[in-house]
Amino acid sequence: MKSEIDPFQLYGTRELETPPVRLTAGRLEVDFKDGNLRAIRYDGIEVLRAVSYLVRDRDWGTYAPDIDDLRINQQQDGFLVSYVARCRGPENTELAIDVRITAEADEALTFEAIALSTTGFETNRCGFCILHPIVGVAGTPVSVEHVDGSRESTHFPDLIEPWQPYKDMRAITHGVMANVTAECRVEGDTFEMEDQRNWSDASYKTYVRPLALPWPYRIPASEPMRQRIVLTIGDKRRATAAPAMIADRRPIELSLGETSGIMPAIGLVITPEEAEATLAARGRLAEIAPQELLFHFDPDADHGIDALKSFTGIAALHAGRSTLEIALPCRKAPLAEAQQIATLMHDAGFKPDAIVVSPSVDRQSTPPGSKWPECPPLEEVYAAAHAAFPNIRLGGGMLSYFTELNRKRVPADTLGFITHCTNPIVHAADDLSVMQTLESLPFITRSVRAIYGDKPYRIGPSTIPMRQNPYGSRTIENPRGGRIAMANTDPRHNARFGKAFALGYAVRVLDAGLECLTLSALTGPFGLIAGEKEPSARGTTRPLFNVVSTLSRLAGSQWQECLSSDQTSVLAFITAQPGAARQLHLVNITPASQQIQLGRFRLLEQPGNTRLTLDAYSTASTTLMD
Repeated sequence: MKSEIDPFQLYGTRELETPPVRLTAGRLEVDFKDGNLRAIRYDGIEVLRAVSYLVRDRDWGTYAPDIDDLRINQQQDGFLVSYVARCRGPENTELAIDVRITAEADEALTFEAIALSTTGFETNRCGFCILHPIVGVAGTPVSVEHVDGSRESTHFPDLIEPWQPYKDMRAITHGVMANVTAECRVEGDTFEMEDQRNWSDASYKTYVRPLALPWPYRIPASEPMRQRIVLTIGDKRRATAAPAMIADRRPIELSLGETSGIMPAIGLVITPEEAEATLAARGRLAEIAPQELLFHFDPDADHGIDALKSFTGIAALHAGRSTLEIALPCRKAPLAEAQQIATLMHDAGFKPDAIVVSPSVDRQSTPPGSKWPECPPLEEVYAAAHAAFPNIRLGGGMLSYFTELNRKRVPADTLGFITHCTNPIVHAADDLSVMQTLESLPFITRSVRAIYGDKPYRIGPSTIPMRQNPYGSRTIENPRGGRIAMANTDPRHNARFGKAFALGYAVRVLDAGLECLTLSALTGPFGLIAGEKEPSARGTTRPLFNVVSTLSRLAGSQWQECLSSDQTSVLAFITAQPGAARQLHLVNITPASQQIQLGRFRLLEQPGNTRLTLDAYSTASTTLMD
């Protein structure tokens, strides 16, 4: 059941998402929401994560069209949905998409759309996106039919593919369960697939219009664009199998796993823009006691000696380590630029324990088919950094996301550690999609380990709001506090949702053996403390504060895997510190209250209690009996 807690406490906004409409056709079940299909299941098993018709602007932002003439007809053996979606673009341009979705029991599901503009319409992409899930699908066999009629028998990528695994697609077929297959046929254009785990999306995405073609492009006026998706389930059990029964809602069970390791250090990112606020919150900084401060320095943003002097003052208050990440402009020789920054650091008295250097241009993505921007070889950049900052540990990687690290793999031989960030609102910003990105994190860390072995590894800052947009000219402003992809602020960061997301993130990357994990700043839109313009009082801690403080307290302790029988709802792990009893840590990543069966675990304060209840997006830490 859904929680009755004030939505503002959960999401940082009282604006709730529109709940989906559940539609059925025999064993097939879909959720219809905002004009698209989500959670397409057959006999209770997820077949496709989504089928959506999307229109993207020149910055890869997704239009939120107005839905007109919506008709939903659920019949005994199937359903029919129709509507017209209208997008309004710059300079009074418009686009209308006429949509019809149909399904009948034991027949194909079809989703067809006709897009028409009377004005012409600029877009980076207009058409269908089909998402396959990753858990239980990665590495499994798949058959791809190409536009020329040829077929390719292969596997879904296990490690994350930097480029498109399949191109020129007409259909893709995979196994859903024993003796059940799903064929997704795409018509009306040439489709290809990208591995969306690159962006921490929990899906493989089949999309229209190859990226090698120019973008943005213009849809001509008065020329209809027709596309159709046909999903066909092949069920060889049909003659004997009975329809699946909906299982009773049972408590989530916990069990002890086999994996263990050491909890990572916890970092906070500090920018020059937030240096003054950080100094003012020095008491909170001491309360959290992070092991690492990550200072951001970008000469292209006019960061200079004043920023470094501020960093010196903050570092003096901090008992732990510090790292300076430098976005090197690379407009001159890397050695000259690095030496200039080194001189500023010396004059400011700033002495970090480590430095991360990355060319500024590498913060921008280079999609398939695009020309790589001018940039000195990374070997030259790193050699310059070693020369300019002798006796300081040097890290490399990307100041942007895993996507860019996977596509431009750095020469790591001379580096002390590898680093990158992630962001969960690159492609979608609804609550479910954001939480589902946690599923992708083990694939990301395992892919990094496959590339860089046991090289020390850091992640962050990784937050719900986006600090930079590698895929467009800007991040999106969010003055109304909505759920917006690529936005530089997000209300959920300020609420219990953000707390649950952060702890879920920490759980999902535990077995990567991270050296440091950075999930927030201290102040500002990515911070743990509310600002003066927020509804809560200035200086009030956000719910995320408690999670980051707990993770900081646990840094360096031993963790033990704790398996949840439903990892889409509840995640857990156990920690042990010398001279202290073990602790069980839990997080509910759903908007519904969850019942948890403790099994063999016994609580120190309530040894007779065999169950726990976790409210929506709540976390809990409790001491266990040995």
